[in-house]
Amino acid sequence: MRLETVLAAYAQRHPEKVAVLCGGGSITYGALQRSIQDVARGLAKRGLGPDDKIVLYLPNGLDFVQLLYAAFTLGAVAVPVTTRLTVHELSDFCRDCDARIVAFHADRAAELGDLLVGRQGIVVGGTATGCTEMAVLLEADGDWPGLPAIPAGQDECMINYTSGTTGRPKGAIITHANVVVQHGFIHAVEWGIGGTDVFLVGTPLAHRTGLGRLTNALTLGATIVVMESFDAARAVDLIEAHGVTVMGMVPTVCRMILPEIAKDPGRCASLSRVLVTGEAFPVALKQQFIELLPQTKLVSFFAMTEAGGVTSLSHEEQFTHPTSVGRPTPGIEVRIVNDAGEDLANGGIGEILVRAGAPGAFTVMKGYLNRPEDTAATLRDGWLYTGDLGHRDDDGYLYIADRKKDMILSGGFNIYSKEVEGALISHDDVVDAAVVGVADEIYGEAVAAFVEANGVSEADLIAHCRTLIASYKKPKYIVFLDELPRNGVGKVLKRELVDHAPDTLVPLMKGKT
Repeated sequence: MRLETVLAAYAQRHPEKVAVLCGGGSITYGALQRSIQDVARGLAKRGLGPDDKIVLYLPNGLDFVQLLYAAFTLGAVAVPVTTRLTVHELSDFCRDCDARIVAFHADRAAELGDLLVGRQGIVVGGTATGCTEMAVLLEADGDWPGLPAIPAGQDECMINYTSGTTGRPKGAIITHANVVVQHGFIHAVEWGIGGTDVFLVGTPLAHRTGLGRLTNALTLGATIVVMESFDAARAVDLIEAHGVTVMGMVPTVCRMILPEIAKDPGRCASLSRVLVTGEAFPVALKQQFIELLPQTKLVSFFAMTEAGGVTSLSHEEQFTHPTSVGRPTPGIEVRIVNDAGEDLANGGIGEILVRAGAPGAFTVMKGYLNRPEDTAATLRDGWLYTGDLGHRDDDGYLYIADRKKDMILSGGFNIYSKEVEGALISHDDVVDAAVVGVADEIYGEAVAAFVEANGVSEADLIAHCRTLIASYKKPKYIVFLDELPRNGVGKVLKRELVDHAPDTLVPLMKGKT
C-alpha cells in the first residue's frame, strides 16, 4: 500500500471534498490529485525516477504537498528539510543522500549557489537562474505519454534526518508502510480520528510532527488546515473559521495558545482531539487546558523518528498516570534491558527496545541511509535499540528516565538529566533548561544546568530543586543564558553548551557533552 494510491482513491471517491487549506486558498482532493500528476510528469522529464532523492527545503504551503506526493508517484524518495536549518546543514543532507533535485523558495536562491551545482533546482514563489519554476511543473502537458512504472519492490518514501542533538544527523529510511500503518490505521484505531475530521498544523511540514499531521489527514481522507507559521491568535481564528477538530502540539505551543483560548473558549468549541508529543507535558498545563476546553480530549505519546509512535496515554490516563508516556500501542513490542541485553523486572531502569515486525514493514524504520554500521548497531535481531532509558510498572505503563548518553554518574548514584531539567522548568520563572554532566574531582561527575530564566537567582533555583529532587541531584553549577543553543527544529544542542560556558567550567565539560 502506497501513499499516492491512497490519496488517488480519495480523489476518485470524493473529488469535491477540500483536502488542503493554506494561505487563504484551498484545493479539493480531485484538483490536488490532478496537480500532483502534472508535477510528477514535470519531475520525470527532469530525470527524477524510482529511488532518486528530492530535497524539499520549503516553507509551509501547497507546493510542499504537491512535490511530496509527486515524488511518491514516481517512486522517488522525498527528503524534507525544515527551512529553520542553515544552508550549511542542508548541504550536508544533500551530499549524504546524493540529491538529484532540490526544491526551495526564491527567497533562499542567493544562499544556495554552490549547492545547486550538478543538481536540478525547483524554485517556488519566484525565479532563480538555471532553475525550473514550480508554475512550469504545474502546467498540464498533453504531449507527455504517461508516468513510468514503479518497480514492485520500491517501498521507500522519505529520508527523515534525526535531530542531531547527540551527534551528526543520520537519515532514517521511512517506507510507505511505516507511514500508512502509523498515521492511517494506528491513529484511527487508537484515537478515533477519521475522514470527517479537520486537522490544524502550525509546525513546519518538513518536521516529523508536521509530516505526521499532513499524512494523518491525507491518509484518512480528511481536511488539513496548514498555517504558514504559527501564531496563537491566528490559530484560534482558524479553529473557529474551519471547525478544526484535531490539532497536534508540543507543550510550548500549549503555553502560547492558552491565553488566546482563555479570551473566548467558545471559539474553540469544535476542537475534539489534541495530540501532544515532544517534551514532558506538565500536569498543571494539562489541567489549565482541560478547564478551558472540557470537550477536548488530550492524547500524549512517545514517538521517535526511527520507531514511529511507540506508546500513547489516553485522555483519562493523563491524571491517573501523569508522568507516564502510556502503554505500548497494540502490535508494538517493548522491552527494557540492561547493558548485557537481559530483560529487567518491572521498575528496573534500562534501555528501551522496540519491535513491530520486520524493519520497514510496519512502524519501525528500514534503516539508516549509507550507515550500515549505525543500522547494525541500532537494529539488532529485529529490535530497535532506542538509546532511551526507562522503566515499566506492573500495569505496563512506560516511564522515560533519560537518554542513555545523558545519564550522570555522581558518587555512585545515577542522575537522569531529564529529572533535573523537569525540576528546574517547574519553577515559574524558568523558561527552559538543559542539564549535562561535568567532571568532578570528588564524585566523578557533577550536575551543570544551563538555564533560560526571568529574574531568578542561582540560590533560588537550587533551593527550588531541593524541594523536588534528592540533594545529590541538584545542580552544582548553574549558567544563565539568554537563549539555549538549538537546532533548526528547536531542540537543544547539548554538545554546543560548552561554547556558552564560563571559562572555569569549560575544562570540566570537555568530552562530557
